[in-house]
Amino acid sequence: MERKLKIIVERHEDGYVAYPIGLKGIVVGEGDTYEEALADVKSAIVFHIGTFGTEVIL
Repeated sequence: MERKLKIIVERHEDGYVAYPIGLKGIVVGEGDTYEEALADVKSAIVFHIGTFGTEVIL
């Protein structure tokens, strides 16, 4: 089953931070560009769900 998560990407002075809405726990990605932060958080989401299982999805 495929689920869609909303990902928030914020611009800060020293780069970008991204985090998903709809997961239990803390999942954050970062990067120098929007695209890097988005790719980093997507990788972190896959790792988080792979580690803790689908029950972390709200």
